[in-house]
Amino acid sequence: MSIKRERLSPEESRAAALEAARRLLLERGPQAVTLKAVAAEIGKSHANVLHHFGSAAGLQAALAASLSDRVCAEIALAVQRARAHEIDPIEIVDRTFDAFDKEGAGALAAWMILSGNRDALNPILDAIHALVDQLREGHEGHPVRETTLWLVLAAAGDSLIGAELAQALGLPRGKAREIARQQLIATTELRAGPR
Repeated sequence: MSIKRERLSPEESRAAALEAARRLLLERGPQAVTLKAVAAEIGKSHANVLHHFGSAAGLQAALAASLSDRVCAEIALAVQRARAHEIDPIEIVDRTFDAFDKEGAGALAAWMILSGNRDALNPILDAIHALVDQLREGHEGHPVRETTLWLVLAAAGDSLIGAELAQALGLPRGKAREIARQQLIATTELRAGPR
């Protein structure tokens, strides 16, 4: 008895593979994001997944691009809403830290760097650069680039060794996030001037 498989368009097949790769990343870590594992997740052959991405490095780069596009869009929305006083600016910190920790961007970036696939970081860096350009429009006097630099470095570092370092220092797990929130508030208040 043969199993009837649903026929997907190339775009749908690629999207399904990226979603499977994202699930693997979150559930089992970046080392689990292989062509074979993704193929098994979506019920396709290794060759089918290879056709869409060209290599494991291509899959990782596509996953990085997908993650960074989605995360940067969320952060841009949070910044716009904070500027419009619709949400608290600390939500920007929370979304950035969540992107690197809960969304797996920190682990994926570290894995790509350590495995020698530094070029796969380009989609992440390009998305961050585009986000900064977007956020600077009309706010050229604000330290958007500098704020982005320290916030991304803090979030990435926290996603990789934050829990262990906080424990070693006798601090609560969320201390780095708390410090980043305080820093963002201080930066925002300095730019706003006295009230």
